[in-house]
Amino acid sequence: MRSVVLLLLGAQLAYAGTHSLKYVYTGVSRGIDFPEFTAVGMVDDGQFMYFDSNSMKAVPKTEWIRQNVGADYWDRETQTDIGFTQVFKDSIQIAKERFNQSKGVHTWQLMYGCELNDDGSTRGYYQYAYDGGDFVSFDKSTLTWTAANPEAVITKHKWEALAVAEQNKGYLENTCIEWLKKYVAYGKDTLERKVSPQVSLLQKDPSSPVTCHATGFYPSGVTITWQKNGQDHDEDVDLGELLPNEDGSFQRMSTLNVGPDEWKNNRFSCVVEHQDKTIRKTEDDIITNFDSVPIAIIVGAVAAVVLVIVIGVVGYLVYQRKKGFKPVSASDDGSNSSART
Repeated sequence: MRSVVLLLLGAQLAYAGTHSLKYVYTGVSRGIDFPEFTAVGMVDDGQFMYFDSNSMKAVPKTEWIRQNVGADYWDRETQTDIGFTQVFKDSIQIAKERFNQSKGVHTWQLMYGCELNDDGSTRGYYQYAYDGGDFVSFDKSTLTWTAANPEAVITKHKWEALAVAEQNKGYLENTCIEWLKKYVAYGKDTLERKVSPQVSLLQKDPSSPVTCHATGFYPSGVTITWQKNGQDHDEDVDLGELLPNEDGSFQRMSTLNVGPDEWKNNRFSCVVEHQDKTIRKTEDDIITNFDSVPIAIIVGAVAAVVLVIVIGVVGYLVYQRKKGFKPVSASDDGSNSSART
């Protein structure tokens, strides 16, 4: 099913295509009240399976996967993830040695998957992160690993010496795509539905920033931009993460941080694009009284945050991928680091 080679460290929301399959594994060192290992499987950014080291059991999270696979599927998933639990625990320890760390809470993460576009083109990736930052990533076009820092160069060399690059590429280009197609067929009614977003402009009081909130949309691909006097405006804008709603739809926020005078002297608007529909909200649409915000928006936002925490999508929240992956020259042998393996 998932023919991923279990690699010890010592031995990453890219553009979503028409359909995508992604797994996020997160290992957490002891010290907080959270499972040492979680695995989240997502199709089109919606969770369909979950595993953690407390329950030691892989479970379905959608009705379409529950109805289309049997107990043997979940037994294999469980055994695979149990194996990763120890691998990630060992990898965190090795990483701590590399970075000369003896205390604190640390994370080791893997995000991998594939995308299938309308035109038949595909994309695949393996991305590892330590403490929320890039560590190594797989380049399937060159069959090499890219190290993001000196501590990762040793890992790059060791993994390339294992000569499993062709297997990794085969998984991304074949096995992963095959399973993605199966999952899309299983959940066709759910995964190929189209629901437009509900858009609101929210402001606590006249001197507060204005947030453009889009929720309830599916699929996940949405664009939220601001315009000032009819022209694109990207200054003083904070774009929030894409978050899942409890019903499987998505929500996202974009906040414009400008003062009251600038609002008064200019005409701002929020433009939300989803599928082939465009929704525009202006100052006239701002809800300024917090108590008057539709209860559905409040409940949806709270449920999404709770859901993200509970289901372990911490995997891609903890992994705050840096802008621009900066590789380190492979000629660096890591001698200036604390690596021991």
